[in-house]
Amino acid sequence: MEHADRPEPLIERLKDGFDRIAFVLRSDLWSASSRVGLNPTQAQVLALLVDRPAGLRAKDISAHLSISAASVSDTLSALIKKNHIKKLADPGDARASIVKVTPGGLKAGRALARSSSHVERAIAKLAPTMQEDLLLTQISLIRQLQHDGAIPQQRMCPTCRYFRPQAHAGQGQPHHCAFVDAPIGNRTLRLDCGEHEQAEPADQAATWSVFTTGSATLQAGQKG
Repeated sequence: MEHADRPEPLIERLKDGFDRIAFVLRSDLWSASSRVGLNPTQAQVLALLVDRPAGLRAKDISAHLSISAASVSDTLSALIKKNHIKKLADPGDARASIVKVTPGGLKAGRALARSSSHVERAIAKLAPTMQEDLLLTQISLIRQLQHDGAIPQQRMCPTCRYFRPQAHAGQGQPHHCAFVDAPIGNRTLRLDCGEHEQAEPADQAATWSVFTTGSATLQAGQKG
């Protein structure tokens, strides 16, 4: 009975595989961040703000990166001293403040993005079909982690009000983005889109069903 609560062997092996990849990612992050004079947490916060030009509150940074409020506060102070970010009044709440990236921070963030990564090089060597399958698997895993409350809502295509899955079923680019009014394929699905607008929960469920089953029928409310 002592093994009754253990996960299935395959799940254990998959988790072990993710742990090994995460180790390489952490090593890559240390190398990249040190080259621009940052520590890994500072690099992650800066990269997040580069992708959010409108700025974020400290609590949103904490939630997105799953780091403590105290760590975020220390990190923001360090980045402000380095002139990589600036603190401004929140236009939506005079009692709150947001932080935004500066031109210097944008330059450092772009240098981080250009940094060589062992994981990126390994992925690049996979067959295109394997790369696509891996992206779809990541989307499914991230969605489940969101539902479990392990991570905040991400700006992924399948949770966006503009995403129309299987609108061009049977074609090379089977989905449609209503924001740009253009077809998109599985390879171009985004995990973090700047134009993302969160769909209503019921619409997200309908979209996911179509996305995963291939049925082109959506609830009427999702078509607007």
